[in-house]
Amino acid sequence: MPAWICDRCQRQFGRKGQTHECAPAMSLDEYFSTGPSHERPIYEVVAAFAHTLGPVVVEPVAVGIFLKRSRTFVELRPMQKWVALCLTLPGRVTHPRMTRKPIPHSGRFYCVLNLRTPADFDDRIRDWVALAYEQSLG
Repeated sequence: MPAWICDRCQRQFGRKGQTHECAPAMSLDEYFSTGPSHERPIYEVVAAFAHTLGPVVVEPVAVGIFLKRSRTFVELRPMQKWVALCLTLPGRVTHPRMTRKPIPHSGRFYCVLNLRTPADFDDRIRDWVALAYEQSLG
């Protein structure tokens, strides 16, 4: 259950009054009508896995697709040659697809992994998405 739904844009957030760009989410068809061709197949494998974890809200916005429980647990942000999968984890992690140093934030680490194809979404990344999902409730 979300902590807050913005009256203006109807998007859900983990904290009441959370700062955001107040713009309504798009439909998936609207969103994918302008994106790079490599983005949708990656979204489909990540979203299919996320839905096995429990209830998920899919929120396509101008900068990417946010997967939420009560708060965002995965961001998929399109780049020219890959999709950046962003998530917050309880500890520092390493992976060959992680090209940016994890950023400490509120006792956790903001991590970005680059996925060029659906096959890049491996078991280790799935485990981290599951962990981010578990932690996104409170």
